[in-house]
Amino acid sequence: MGDHFYSTDGLLSMGKFAEVKGDLLGAFAAFNQKVFEEGALPSKTKELIALACAHITQCPYCIDGHTRKAKDAGATNEEIAEAIMVAVALNAGASMAHSCIAMKALE
Repeated sequence: MGDHFYSTDGLLSMGKFAEVKGDLLGAFAAFNQKVFEEGALPSKTKELIALACAHITQCPYCIDGHTRKAKDAGATNEEIAEAIMVAVALNAGASMAHSCIAMKALE
């Protein structure tokens, strides 16, 4: 990942986080690892879901990492692009849903 997203050096601060709250960081890491294990959903599907979610949460580290992991799990470029477009649609849908608040305020 290039520094045009966020500085890759920013991830180095996780060492400080581990120093301060390593037990919680470790619990998160274990949970995260468990979530992405093969289960009812195959790893490829989980990575495509994660990639779509990363676009909605707008985490550049997650976008980069889950794109690579989806590709490694066998996802095609088309599948990756389609998962991203699902996220785009859902994000736009949320804006449309919230537009009802504005329309109500106009009454």
